[in-house]
Amino acid sequence: MTKPLALLFYEKLLPGTQLLNRLQDIGYRVQTTNEINALPELARSAKPLIVFADLLDRQGRVPTIIKSLRQAEDTCHLPLIAFASEKESTLQEAARLAGASLVVNEGVLLQHLDHFMDQALQLD
Repeated sequence: MTKPLALLFYEKLLPGTQLLNRLQDIGYRVQTTNEINALPELARSAKPLIVFADLLDRQGRVPTIIKSLRQAEDTCHLPLIAFASEKESTLQEAARLAGASLVVNEGVLLQHLDHFMDQALQLD
């Protein structure tokens, strides 16, 4: 049986690689990108079960990309967990407004990953 796929965007090594390793530990295949503009096409072609996005990127485009994922018919259904440090409250709010399924503090992301994933994957 094929493992479920998680799509992960990150630029900062520490939280990104830790999340990558944790997802693999719990049985996910993980496809990563460090190019935020590639995320919509990857989401369309790879058909992940869930998407993770680090909100802090060089271009400041993550909320815009989240909004485009929400507006596209073929990606609007994907659960998307956005994460950033606690001090990035403006980015966190922008991600909520853009349509992220869940916005979490990167400091607790790994500790409560199972709970956050259950919450994001919950069907309405």
